[in-house]
Amino acid sequence: MATSQAELSALLEELTDPDRLEEINALVESLDGKESLLVAKEVGVALARLEAVRYRALSRLSEVRGGVGSVVQEVALELSFVDAFVGSLVATGVALTSRLPRTLSLMDRGKVSGFAAQKVAEATAWLSDEDSLTADAVLESRLPGKNSEQVRKAASYVAMRTDRSGAERRAAECREGRRLSLAQGETGVASIEVRDGPVEKVTAAYQRIHREARALRNQGDTRTMDQLRADIALDLLLGGQGGVSERTEVFLYMDLATYLGLNDDPVKMAGHGYLPAGLGRHIASGADTVLRRIITDPLSGQVQDLGRTRYRPDAATAEFVRVRDRECRRPGCTRAAHTCELDHSIPWQFQGETNVADLVTYCRRDHRLKDEPGWIYRLDPDGSLTVTTPTGQTHTSTPPPLHEPRPEVLPF
Repeated sequence: MATSQAELSALLEELTDPDRLEEINALVESLDGKESLLVAKEVGVALARLEAVRYRALSRLSEVRGGVGSVVQEVALELSFVDAFVGSLVATGVALTSRLPRTLSLMDRGKVSGFAAQKVAEATAWLSDEDSLTADAVLESRLPGKNSEQVRKAASYVAMRTDRSGAERRAAECREGRRLSLAQGETGVASIEVRDGPVEKVTAAYQRIHREARALRNQGDTRTMDQLRADIALDLLLGGQGGVSERTEVFLYMDLATYLGLNDDPVKMAGHGYLPAGLGRHIASGADTVLRRIITDPLSGQVQDLGRTRYRPDAATAEFVRVRDRECRRPGCTRAAHTCELDHSIPWQFQGETNVADLVTYCRRDHRLKDEPGWIYRLDPDGSLTVTTPTGQTHTSTPPPLHEPRPEVLPF
């Protein structure tokens, strides 16, 4: 096995030889528009073929590991991708190598991209293996030359035609799976979305919002239609009171100098990311805002103490750990710590202690992952968490400091 892996690595290195790539990039600089387009097309063909190799490798990993779900987290850690993206990659790899061989063959020939292949896998995932093979055969002549959206529609159509009764059941199941999702963005924005809602209700809701936005626009409102639709939707969700803020709990991290306006360092909101200092001060100055004093080690920026005037000791310990960790501690996970579960580094039944040195935060999914065979978690005294995956790879996370280390204490 070691020899075959070495041979494979040598082949892959040859494909991405830095010297050859430098030579190619130099040639690209001399191309005209038409030639540049042709090169981009040829690179797309090559990428499709390489992506086919990656799908086969991920499928093989899943097979070797017995199809366990934690393969997704293992690959995400190794490739530095988010779990959702890797989940799609792994699922697509398994589908292509088992149920969609003709689509995989199209990738080998550079006629279908890896992204388009994901669309085929997603659109046919609900079919039986036999029906998937049937749909795959029909799609073979329909996919080349199509963009990813055309591929998705074609695959969805063929899948529904292949199993009509199954398509009806799937539609009902999808509607039962309706949910509300929240996606954090950058620079103080986020998105909220009704996923898989009944199409007639979603369409009617959009039309109502659009009509009200148009009416306000006709009355002289200077906001754009996009802004009006977004504002109206949020106002309606908040009870139709013009977007009056509802009370909620967030963890906002800023140092005193930033809060006082003496500097403009970015402010961290757990589970979201960084905000501009001005926006952070705006949020922190709300009428119902509760400010807490956090004492840090000036040399490391790590939390040393959390100011408190109430709370039972157990609650205080839990709060300290969540404030310290900010987010789920599994490397790469960004779920806010105040929504996570606390876990003993040394299990309670093995003399683990309920204190800040032994407790760590995990989201529910990663808490379960910790107990799967082959995963090893080690929490060091300095708070560093080292995760060893079933294939022996190690990844480390450390509680982020609340500020940059300060070798010299700033005078205030």
